[in-house]
Amino acid sequence: MTSTSTPPGATPSGLARFNLLEEHAAYVALHEACASRAWVERLLAARPYLSADALYRASDAAMAVLTAGDLAEAMAGHPPIGRPKPGDPASAREQRGMADASEELRAEMLELNLAYQDRFGHVFLICATGRTGEQMRDAVRERIGNSPEREREIVRTELGKINRIRLARIVEQD
Repeated sequence: MTSTSTPPGATPSGLARFNLLEEHAAYVALHEACASRAWVERLLAARPYLSADALYRASDAAMAVLTAGDLAEAMAGHPPIGRPKPGDPASAREQRGMADASEELRAEMLELNLAYQDRFGHVFLICATGRTGEQMRDAVRERIGNSPEREREIVRTELGKINRIRLARIVEQD
């Protein structure tokens, strides 16, 4: 990996640190953001990034070319809505909208998640950050009627949003 020289303050400290990470450490950081190896490898290959926007654009470009198998691998890294991974602060933070949901709403989401998974073969994926439990429930209700092809493209878009949020946490770290 080559290093870039930028004026003081021109590169966020988190981005500079990410650019300088040893290959394996950078792989781990990216894999925590998205479980698709193809996505991770594309982003690693484009380092160093001169700006956060360049990193986000690379993420979007990598997301656009993921195969169905790559998308399935990425989705496997996401827990069902309403059931964040134990001990995973990112999962809990992103699904905060379900934290205060009623037992009735939680039960309904479980039922909808299972129906969605039966229909599409994977978890219901949505960029949950900033959404309420009711908004997520309404989204799964709406999307369960989609064709598999349409749903795959919606999932690709939602994964892209999630990846940008997670990458922002990497580049904004002090």
